[in-house]
Amino acid sequence: MINIGDKIKRYRLRLGLTQEELAARTELSKGFISQLERDLTSPSIATLTDILEALGTDLSEFFTETQPEKAVFTPDDMFEKEETEAGHTVRWLVPNAQKNSLEPILVTLGPGGATYEDNPHEGEEFGYVLQGSISLYIGDKKHKVRRGDSFCFKPSSVHYIKNTGKTEARLIWVATPPSF
Repeated sequence: MINIGDKIKRYRLRLGLTQEELAARTELSKGFISQLERDLTSPSIATLTDILEALGTDLSEFFTETQPEKAVFTPDDMFEKEETEAGHTVRWLVPNAQKNSLEPILVTLGPGGATYEDNPHEGEEFGYVLQGSISLYIGDKKHKVRRGDSFCFKPSSVHYIKNTGKTEARLIWVATPPSF
């Protein structure tokens, strides 16, 4: 629920106005503004419209509650899917990344494990190998990518990765647009 008085006070202070100055701009009394900010009185719609106009906003903007966009994600936010038959696990590092421009995942491949083949699509793919080494297949080309190496390509042909080593491999893989 929105606290009208407190929100009016925050708008007023953001503009550097005193209660007296807001009262003068709206032809209201300082006492009324004071009571309004402490939620001891409620304004009519017409009065509220006048106050908001003096504060450089309107009813629509004032009553729109926007949630701050989440920027940090913990393991509790992440979703993991294990593909035991294929020998890999995918962890989505940003929940609901489909709505974003890019989609980062953490891929863990056991020895011999591989991702599924991905068909050509728009955008770009980027990866960074954290542990072990992998083979990156793009069309009929095979690229060896070791720990500390990265890759970046336009996915214009079928592509996938495979762990051809004897130890577990882990990598960050980012696709744009989201496709995982």
